[in-house]
Amino acid sequence: MVAAALYDAEVAHSRRERVDHAFKHRVFLWLVDLDELPTLPRWLRPFARFEARDHLGVPSRTIRQNLDAFLAFHGVDLHGGRVLMLANARSLGHVFNPLTVYWCHRGTELACVVAEVHNTYGERHCYLLFPDEAGRARTDKVFYVSPFLTVGGEYLMRFGEPGPKLSVTIALRQGESTPLTATLRGRRLPATPSTLVGLLLRRPLTTHRVSALIRRHGIGLWLRRIPIVPRTPHKAQETVQ
Repeated sequence: MVAAALYDAEVAHSRRERVDHAFKHRVFLWLVDLDELPTLPRWLRPFARFEARDHLGVPSRTIRQNLDAFLAFHGVDLHGGRVLMLANARSLGHVFNPLTVYWCHRGTELACVVAEVHNTYGERHCYLLFPDEAGRARTDKVFYVSPFLTVGGEYLMRFGEPGPKLSVTIALRQGESTPLTATLRGRRLPATPSTLVGLLLRRPLTTHRVSALIRRHGIGLWLRRIPIVPRTPHKAQETVQ
């Protein structure tokens, strides 16, 4: 088992499609062992819940059971190995995770990474990745996220295993261009009640703020007359497994 941790982090996006647009904002994220989710004092629990309905699979099972089912469908068996999840927790009844990362281990070795992407239309898609020794992986983009980018191209990703520092990079390649690059950088903090209270005070309503910022940036691009790409509804993977 791995003790839960918090990451005080910065998210940065850089868009180079039709217009140059970049932004950064501060967040905090949880790193948890799916076999030993943190137990908080009762008065803090409304600010940090981890529920299966917020992630892949069906709400009647645990997050770990749903992840194992997804991996089994793709022929991956961790033999009970450790899974670390990096995500926002549900706070005051709300959660939004643009990206949830699962580091999946078999014994002491990293077997794979699952990148679970959510869009603002209530849809999600999981990318099963097999990073190289440097943490680099690539996969075709098959999921509609931004209304200003087509579904197509290739994601180039890098996931450093979480330690004292956190580093995640995702770049979208479409043809000869890189229209979008996103990075997540953070430093690890102990998941103690006092640390969590400090982060809640410095970064209140983090998940609410993330949802609002995504929409604000979208409105800004729309006002600059960036064409909107029509969306085809996405069928959740668990409905076809």
